[in-house]
Amino acid sequence: MALVHKLLNGAYSLRKCPKLSVASYPLWGSRFADYCSSSLQKPVAVSGKASSQRKTEGDLQGHHHRDVALDITSPEEKPEVSFDKAIKDEIKDHFSRLKDDIVNHWIGPEGRPLHEVLLEQAKVVWKFRGKEDLDKWIVTSDKTIGGRSEVFLKMGKNNQSALLYGTLSSEAPQDGESGRSGYCAMISRIPRGPFERKRSYDWSQFNTLYLRVRGDGRPWMVNIREDTDIIQRKNQMYSYFMFTRGGPYWQEVKIPFSKFFFSNQGRIRDAQYQLLLDKISSIGFTLADKVDGPFFLEIDFIGVFTDPAHKEEFAYENSPELNPRLFK
Repeated sequence: MALVHKLLNGAYSLRKCPKLSVASYPLWGSRFADYCSSSLQKPVAVSGKASSQRKTEGDLQGHHHRDVALDITSPEEKPEVSFDKAIKDEIKDHFSRLKDDIVNHWIGPEGRPLHEVLLEQAKVVWKFRGKEDLDKWIVTSDKTIGGRSEVFLKMGKNNQSALLYGTLSSEAPQDGESGRSGYCAMISRIPRGPFERKRSYDWSQFNTLYLRVRGDGRPWMVNIREDTDIIQRKNQMYSYFMFTRGGPYWQEVKIPFSKFFFSNQGRIRDAQYQLLLDKISSIGFTLADKVDGPFFLEIDFIGVFTDPAHKEEFAYENSPELNPRLFK
């Protein structure tokens, strides 16, 4: 019994050892060392459960790693971004457009035979049938100088017109510089050719501007700009009034080009000049009637035509005192 008691006490003390080996305890043998070493570990059932949990977690982690590996794009699948290729494609596109312009020039104006252009009595310049037609226009308001007016442009019902709408506010900005405010405008973009060369419209064979619009009764200003590279003339334009009737019905507006008066920086000049119809760069519509509140203007198309009944060349008088250059 004493020997058994000593052996049990020795086994208990060996359980506190980190690891047992046969070399450390040669008298007890390898079986006793293996037994003591196994007694330091958890029970077999618990270790089996832990190993199954580790196996399950390992499977989940492996599955997660496989999913991540599927989401990661391999270096071979990365899109190639080449700055040189983009420049070459852009130059190629411009040269292709230049070639089309040269071919169209030999055929006739705008790529049409000359006799068709000379016999043309009416022409639609802008129409609104899709988003690409809206991209040819820009909208602006007095927000650029700190005002509170808002203006928006979108397609109308059934994509058959353009709807210009917003809110006009004549409250001056509190910047200590601007004393007046309250305008909204819609302006056509200047047409561009190959290599971003500016183009112009030639309306010299027409004498009347033709619009089909529907408004809310507000008066609008129709502005036409000439194609010029002179910095001093960038704020010069030719303007005339367009009065909308309001209501649900469309109205056809016809404004002779001879009625447009010359203005500079929004002020009508005493010396008037005739509009050069072969160098038209853009057209615009401005609302500035000092009536705060919502507004809208719906436009079907904008065109030009020849009115045989209109014989007037210029509606405004000039004198040597007002415009001496015309009388030299």
